[in-house]
Amino acid sequence: MLQAAALAVGSLSLVQPLLATELLFTLMLGSVVFHWRPDRITWLSFLALAAGLALFLGAAAPSAGRATAEAGRWIPVGIALACLVTVLLVVARLVTGPPRAAVLGLASAVLFAVTAALLKEVTGLYPQGLAVLASDWTPYATAATGLAAFGLLQLAFHAGTLVASQPALTLGDAVTSVALGVALFGEEIALGVRLLPEAIGIGLLAAGTVGLARSPAVSGKWDTEPAHGTVPGRGRAQAEHP
Repeated sequence: MLQAAALAVGSLSLVQPLLATELLFTLMLGSVVFHWRPDRITWLSFLALAAGLALFLGAAAPSAGRATAEAGRWIPVGIALACLVTVLLVVARLVTGPPRAAVLGLASAVLFAVTAALLKEVTGLYPQGLAVLASDWTPYATAATGLAAFGLLQLAFHAGTLVASQPALTLGDAVTSVALGVALFGEEIALGVRLLPEAIGIGLLAAGTVGLARSPAVSGKWDTEPAHGTVPGRGRAQAEHP
């Protein structure tokens, strides 16, 4: 609901990249709830992701664009995206381990970006009334694409570690969303001399994503790490009651 509200008033090129901040909130909440103190690498990754996101969005300066896509653009864009996802699925069948997780993560990222674009179309049609919305194809396509994206994400998590899938998921969603915002909704991003800071921002975002994906507070390894005051190699109960 909150994503739909954000897409109703903001551009796809702005809202979707901001979802990368979920890793930052996961880190903070995981640290508080599980009493885990992030190490230096984790904090540097935290800063890299935040700085990269701010630098990219500040340099790109996405414009608002239209509330709904221009008529006739969904068909060619949809065909191109379907071909891209098909190719990624074929490649995923040819590889195993971390490469497969990364490719499946990228495929799910593309579908999550498509789902967001469809959701933005739905929010643009909503002011015309529920009858118009119910008779349009986009609400049903949004639900179907979202379910497919979630299914591919689960396959990516089963294929390899979070370190392999998360960077492809985070960056793939952001980049695809920017492309869809431009192609479908007429949004604009600054180019020219701003390409350099944008590229640096993406690089920092990638580095921060990889670093945070390795963090126990994000990857879910806090319950396998020794708690403060325990002895490595011994169970928690043994450490509390030698």
